[in-house]
Amino acid sequence: MWNTIGKEISHIENAKMEEVKAFFKKFYNPSNAILVIAGNIEFERAKELSEKWFAPIAPVQVKPRNLPQEPQQTEARKLTVQRDVPLDAIYKAYHVGARGDDDYHAMDMVSDILSNGKSARLYLELVKNKQLFSEINAYMSGDLDKGLFIISGKLVKGVSMEVAEAAIEEELDKFKSNLLEERELTKIKNKLESILVFSEMNILNKAMNLATFELMGDANLINQETEKYLAVSAEKIQQVLTKYVQKENCSTLYYMAN
Repeated sequence: MWNTIGKEISHIENAKMEEVKAFFKKFYNPSNAILVIAGNIEFERAKELSEKWFAPIAPVQVKPRNLPQEPQQTEARKLTVQRDVPLDAIYKAYHVGARGDDDYHAMDMVSDILSNGKSARLYLELVKNKQLFSEINAYMSGDLDKGLFIISGKLVKGVSMEVAEAAIEEELDKFKSNLLEERELTKIKNKLESILVFSEMNILNKAMNLATFELMGDANLINQETEKYLAVSAEKIQQVLTKYVQKENCSTLYYMAN
């Protein structure tokens, strides 16, 4: 995956004008766009301006996306690379479902329980207590297609990759083996609810969220987000952990400093 403009300079140098025009006409067209207008403007004025700027553009036939699906990963993968970077780092990526799947909210909560804040499990145990990492994060890619749950960490100098990875695996195993306590579950739900509420106070965030959910199928889904997070149980979290956080479903990168 790379930016639209290309992965390397040769992609721009070798582009033909007819290719650029065809690409622009195919994708950068109102038929392939979602327009959200947010702010201090009357509906009729917004409608008038939309018709003024977009109505003259001829519609195009947008073909439905039919991307090939990656086959299920059935064995652990590992890659080691060396680069001119200041610290060693480790990345562990697990295949998960799409943004609209039933498991998404539970897995998103898993990422927050592991690394959102200084009381989160990975930070508390591996950064503060064992001092194996200078920083560590867990996050969802949040793709509309099937995505990834990623754990990434920068190692303290002198700590081996094997020790660091074993420590991550130990914390994940503990998480999978023990049902989440109600106190910790309530804490993360409160934090997520406040994040969602405050995100709606910014006009740009509100517009982007509406566009995203409309792209997912229905802008009204935005009103169900808080409810979906609050409905996640400790049993559901243990279920998704067992389902996705498995060694054979993981690709690990050792990013070594020269």
